[in-house]
Amino acid sequence: MSNTTDKAAPAAPEGQDEELGAAGSQLSTAPTEDAPNLPSLGVIGWARWFWRQLTSMRVALLLLLLLSLGAIPGSLIPQSGMDDTKVAEFRQAHETLAPVYDKLGLFNVYSSVWFSAIYILLFVSLIGCIVPRTWQFVGQLRGRPPGAPRRLTRLPAYTTWRTEAEPEQIREAALTLLKKRRFRAHLAGDAVSAEKGYLREVGNLAFHIALIVMLIAFAWGQLFKSEGNKLVVEGDGFSNTLTQYDDFKSGSLFSQDDLDPFSFTLKNFKGTYEATGPNRGTPRTYEADLTYSVGAEGKDEKTTVKVNEPLEIGDSKVYLVSHGYAPVITVRDGRGKVVFHDAVPLLPLDGNVTSTGAVKVMDDYRDAKGKWDQLGFQAFFLPSYVKGNELSSQFPALLNPVLNLEAYHGDLGVNAGLPQSVYQLNKKNLKGFKDSKGAQLRENLNPGETMKLPNGAGSITFEKGIKEWAGFQVARQPASGWALAGSLAAIFGLAASLFIQRRRVWVRATTGTDGVTVVEMAGLGRSESAKVPEELGDLAGILYEQAPGAPDPDDDPADSEASPDPQVVPAEGAEK
Repeated sequence: MSNTTDKAAPAAPEGQDEELGAAGSQLSTAPTEDAPNLPSLGVIGWARWFWRQLTSMRVALLLLLLLSLGAIPGSLIPQSGMDDTKVAEFRQAHETLAPVYDKLGLFNVYSSVWFSAIYILLFVSLIGCIVPRTWQFVGQLRGRPPGAPRRLTRLPAYTTWRTEAEPEQIREAALTLLKKRRFRAHLAGDAVSAEKGYLREVGNLAFHIALIVMLIAFAWGQLFKSEGNKLVVEGDGFSNTLTQYDDFKSGSLFSQDDLDPFSFTLKNFKGTYEATGPNRGTPRTYEADLTYSVGAEGKDEKTTVKVNEPLEIGDSKVYLVSHGYAPVITVRDGRGKVVFHDAVPLLPLDGNVTSTGAVKVMDDYRDAKGKWDQLGFQAFFLPSYVKGNELSSQFPALLNPVLNLEAYHGDLGVNAGLPQSVYQLNKKNLKGFKDSKGAQLRENLNPGETMKLPNGAGSITFEKGIKEWAGFQVARQPASGWALAGSLAAIFGLAASLFIQRRRVWVRATTGTDGVTVVEMAGLGRSESAKVPEELGDLAGILYEQAPGAPDPDDDPADSEASPDPQVVPAEGAEK
């Protein structure tokens, strides 16, 4: 019996080389690149050459790299339409650099000409690569594995033995075995041809299609996205309209009609904190109890929004992003008339919710002489005040709340037509109230206490009821599900293309000159791998059990019973 030889096979005639090439063809759907015949290239020739370069894998990878590099300035430089305030600040701080950025489109990276060109070229490159490869792969699935080469010894993995079984029995047994091992197999002449590992190309195509899906989803999301923030005090509500947002940004193709119709009311906010240990003051829970309704006639429903557990309504997600306190303030004029009564949200300055803000009384206020005036109070709030430390709170919960107020009167600047923050006090045209020592009037108030303004100008009371507020972000990111599906498909497709090997196996059974059947088995893979010889050896061992080896003509009959199983060793110098 003859086993696999590890010697290099002799050179084959030209016809046999062509035969081996046909057997090893179509293991991949990658297009073959023909060297351009430069002297005969015309307009059509150059167009074909350019199209082949554009749809090649290396160009697609280069465009993908350029797209990644192009997104870097979009992350580092403030973008118009997303943060116009920071763009204006950048222009003021960099008067020389800003015009250069304008010409390069760096303030509008994702809608710039150069970024769009890279994006479109990558899109075209992927489609131009996928369509012909898909068509070719479909043709391969509809066809059959190619016939066996004339000389199987030229293949990387090869084994042979002699048996007394008939050739037809060997071929039938091999056909059954290969189909059982999930090979696509058929009988071609005196050999069985089989192929396996088509999922490799399926994964390759799935990876490229997934990239297209991700590109489309990314573009769709950038064009139609919206994101807005709203601060809501306990007991107040919010309706999903543009005028209700504190700030709002959206994609270039977004319209107000794209907003999901819903509203909600913040019933209660609950925050708990670590009371002891090294993590003292660290939040344990942030929960906002909401009552919401969808549409104009929707029924009220209750829900609880937590950090990273948003409320989902249509394509919109309502996230809980911030928290603070809103002391209830009452302001009276000199006659005792209430001219202001509301919860005033204050913005946190640190992790212990030391907060600051402003109280502005613009209407209905008259001074001690009955003249119209405006009041402004600079507020500084400490949820857990410790005597001797008036700069910051010692704990984020309401253990010993203290409200520090500075009182002013005059022109708040709200009638100038210029926008200003509700949390900041413009003191340019304001005069401070003076205490009995002639210093700026400033007092610490505990809940329920009142600060009197000088000369009968009125008073301000820090009520006992302290409300809390929650900051919500309403984000609408269309096609995010498609982007997630595309990314998962790309991962699995890439894994399949890397770890699944496409390979072919041939089993030939012919009658030798001495009337004994000669069995030859050979395997070929797309790339060099130990899996092909191992798999071929396993198949050969099973087939050998069904068709045991017969002694060679020159073997000693006494040794024939100890004939070993066939062993597969990759042949040195074998062509692939």
